[in-house]
Amino acid sequence: MFRRPRPLHAALALGLAAAGLTLPFTSASAVSTDVVISELYGGGGNTGATLRNDFIELRNLGTSEVDLTGWSVQYGSATGSTYQVTPLSGTIEPGGFYLVQEAAGAGGTTNLPTPDAIGSIAMAATAGKVALVRTATALSCGTTCATAANVHDFVGYGTTANDREGTNAPAPSNTTSVSRGDTDTDDNGADFTSGAPSPQGSGRPVEVARIHEIQGTAHVSPRVGTAVSAVPGVVTELTFNGFWMQDTEPDDNPATSEGIFVFTSSSPTVAVGDAVTVTGTVQEFRPGGSSNANLATTELSGPTVTIESSGNDLPSATLVGPGGRVPPAAVIDDDATGSVETSGSFDADTDGIDFWESMEGMRVQLDDAEVVGPTNQFNETAVVPAGSGERTDRGGIRLQADDTNPERVLLDTLGSLTMPPAVTGDTVDGSVTGVLDYNFGNFHLMLSTLPTYADGGTERETTDRAAQRELSIASFNVENLDPTDPQAQFDAMGAAIVDNLAAPDLLTLEEIQDNNGATNDGTVAADQTLDKLVAVIQAAGGPAYQWRQISPENNSDGGEPGGNIRVAFLFRTDRGLSFVDRPGGDATTPTDVVVQGGRARLSVSPGRIDPANDAWDNSRKPLVGEFKYRSQTVFVIANHFASKSGDDPLFGRFQPPVRDSEEQRHAQAEAVRVFVDELLAVNPSADVVVAGDLNDFEFSETTDILVGSGDTALVDLPRTLPKGDRYSYVFEGNSQVLDHILLSPAAAAVDHEYDTVHMNAEFPDQISDHDPQVVRLAITNRGAQETAVQAVMASSHDGKCDALLWKL
Repeated sequence: MFRRPRPLHAALALGLAAAGLTLPFTSASAVSTDVVISELYGGGGNTGATLRNDFIELRNLGTSEVDLTGWSVQYGSATGSTYQVTPLSGTIEPGGFYLVQEAAGAGGTTNLPTPDAIGSIAMAATAGKVALVRTATALSCGTTCATAANVHDFVGYGTTANDREGTNAPAPSNTTSVSRGDTDTDDNGADFTSGAPSPQGSGRPVEVARIHEIQGTAHVSPRVGTAVSAVPGVVTELTFNGFWMQDTEPDDNPATSEGIFVFTSSSPTVAVGDAVTVTGTVQEFRPGGSSNANLATTELSGPTVTIESSGNDLPSATLVGPGGRVPPAAVIDDDATGSVETSGSFDADTDGIDFWESMEGMRVQLDDAEVVGPTNQFNETAVVPAGSGERTDRGGIRLQADDTNPERVLLDTLGSLTMPPAVTGDTVDGSVTGVLDYNFGNFHLMLSTLPTYADGGTERETTDRAAQRELSIASFNVENLDPTDPQAQFDAMGAAIVDNLAAPDLLTLEEIQDNNGATNDGTVAADQTLDKLVAVIQAAGGPAYQWRQISPENNSDGGEPGGNIRVAFLFRTDRGLSFVDRPGGDATTPTDVVVQGGRARLSVSPGRIDPANDAWDNSRKPLVGEFKYRSQTVFVIANHFASKSGDDPLFGRFQPPVRDSEEQRHAQAEAVRVFVDELLAVNPSADVVVAGDLNDFEFSETTDILVGSGDTALVDLPRTLPKGDRYSYVFEGNSQVLDHILLSPAAAAVDHEYDTVHMNAEFPDQISDHDPQVVRLAITNRGAQETAVQAVMASSHDGKCDALLWKL
């Protein structure tokens, strides 16, 4: 996840479509018969300027109304190849004008006429490029935008502009604009002349509104794209590019928010407690850009702010939790099939996403909130109101198939404040109050006063040591481990394997990187990474581990570019375990199940499972190894399935969230399951262990595919745990299972103990973001027993032999 200040932006207008007839579109390479760029000015607020703002004026030369909703004007520097965007909405009448206000300078004495759209682009006074575009997506056409698709009109002004229609329009100045006559000949030089600025707009009156009318009962404002006047409120919090304000005279509908963000684009000049009125344009801003799955937030853009008084009491905060508004218990959204912004449904009582949206921009209070996720690297702490949801044994909140925990909210900080570290299971000491915002897929309570925590007593777990005749197998995601990581991190990893994991006989490791980590120079070997890990384990008092792995082809297995991530085996031989080496395994050679002496074995060991299968494109290939434990063959498959990157967030605008990444994991699970079936077809009593980071839940279809059905069904050990202990990862406050160990029927039939060792995921100081897992198997020497049975059978044919065989 990438974070994180609220970014500077050109506000995105999602737009209410106004009624009107739209003529067939033309491109900039053909003479426009309707809407054109009629005037532009980049000297606003400059030395000698009268007008305070830059502007772009449009004119409809046609005979029919044109709907501009979803269009934009875009500006590029004279010699640049990128464009800044100001979205448009509303209509332009036949023969009418449409005024787009852009950035203000420090000078000037006169405001523009009432604009129809407001942006924040600082245009150059003497040379640049302006495009009228039928989408709100930034142009990426370099120096050929004048003739690009969706470009409706284009002007290159000043002698240095590197793109234009025909020849360049003349250069304006701090005191002059360039304006078009009554025609479009597709020659900027012929169509435009310079002269005194004369901006005109539609002349539509500015609406007077209160915040709850602007917010409405929806995720998108009913007033989006509308200029509003003298909106009252009290300033509640400040940030580097704007401020929040809240109405002190709320309506009686809890579904309409009384708070809003005012986007000033630079440091605001108001203070908390100021009573203000704001005139500006209602816009919707989508954090991270318009193409992602985040919700849009409502704001006032291009504001004129009038301070009416100072030092006022702040509006009362809305209490969320016991004694106040209680979030829905399980449902984020259950009545949208697509974007919640266009679904037409908004129910703040039953849908968590609507519940939090109804308080967007408002002051919100939580009393004795409970920490369900540790403070992360983005300065955020996940909390829920006291008493929320089905909890883990250690104070987290469990992600379930039918409960995605809409109670969650992230405590975040304003300014340069650093959130004090919290551990899952802690409790916020007393009340915490902030302004509710939304960013990067989650609702955030923005704080200007840091919380304190009551210690919940959560401690790092250690697992039991394996008994003399128990085989202990662990799985551990070591989070992009490579030799360039700090020595302290390696030392902590070594100590954790020795102490917390009790030096297991075998570890499957996920996220082992190559010898120089993210340096993208073609290196694929990881011997230095593994040797360094082995050394720190010994230094921590552990055994001398050996390792096996197969290096991937360069940059073919996903993960961090240049890191060449892979899975690997670490094993100790001092307790009866050995590795069966069968040569020939490499990045592209598959290992096969072969029959030798009536028993299954691997064609190569270690080997990769079906590496040419499309299921493994840009993803880690599973590694299978053949081991011997006290003469008993054990097949172990180490896995790291495709990540959830790219899936919709739980609190995203698309509901239910689209999880495109599942398709690849399903195919990966099928490939591993086919291989397991091949082993069990040869030897139904084979001991097979499937372990690793599957990047999917214990209730997921991915896990169901791996488990299979019937006599050969595997046992997914996380499903056998008590519900309160069923998690290995904490993401955005949700405790969930991503790491699994599955056993074949024969392996599951012996006495075994399984433990997810909670030592990372709940803590802010992690050596990995995953909790490791361990299984201890009381595997007996079946090979010796079967030899004894065969000897009995060779010398006797009475019923005692069959009874003995059944017992074994």
